[in-house]
Amino acid sequence: MSQTPTEIRRLLDRHGLRPRKRLGQHFLADPNIVQRIIDLADLDAGASVVEIGAGTGALTRALAERVHNVRAYEVDEDLRPVLAEVLDGLSVDVRFEDAAAVDFASELDGNWTLVANLPYNVGTPIVLDLMRHVPAVSRFCVMVQKEVADRLTAQPGSRVFGLPSVVAGLYAERHGMFTVPPQVFVPPPHVGSAVVRFDRRDAPAGAERAVDLASIAFNQRRKMLRQSLRGAVPNPDDVLSSADIDPTRRPETLTMEEWLALAEAAA
Repeated sequence: MSQTPTEIRRLLDRHGLRPRKRLGQHFLADPNIVQRIIDLADLDAGASVVEIGAGTGALTRALAERVHNVRAYEVDEDLRPVLAEVLDGLSVDVRFEDAAAVDFASELDGNWTLVANLPYNVGTPIVLDLMRHVPAVSRFCVMVQKEVADRLTAQPGSRVFGLPSVVAGLYAERHGMFTVPPQVFVPPPHVGSAVVRFDRRDAPAGAERAVDLASIAFNQRRKMLRQSLRGAVPNPDDVLSSADIDPTRRPETLTMEEWLALAEAAA
């Protein structure tokens, strides 16, 4: 059951529903994009997949037709009859919960792939939290706002390099990305989107401390590190010099290796 814009509107009309702006609902309505996401995720039949933001089930159904174990989270209880119709005949563990409040570290064990058209209002923190704290998720193939994808994939020195870039750089490796235009959604968002895939890698020693320091520094990204880290580490100039980092630099210029060196020096 493919879902075009017309079909999604009819589906919602049958159940007396409309997309909810406060939930960041933009339902994917292009079977070709759904297939590109599935292809980028590179799933075999035995994979376990978790989806966040099932929506009208276009991606959920495609996943369930590809793999045997799909768990889908959806915050909007009103979509229950929609998903029941779309997923009829398929085995999917649909959970009507707010994924932002789910303890995925306890919920997931084994080896999982996250494949999702993430709600715009919660996508970034969920991805960063899963990368840092849920090792059971070994692959991430997610659609997010284009600007979020740019931050996740940014390199040091870029004007959009920030905390998401540091987390993604320390915990994962990128394996592909493509952009998605607004018109393939119902309703169309006001911004472009992108699908990006990351595969987890073993985090280096000191990664969590590096992320903590990056979080502090990027809260005052216009300031030099000697200023933004004041109070977070004793004698910032000495710590930075010990890590062979000029104290007058700003956080967006540091490489992953330098964040780790700073974490070691500040330990």
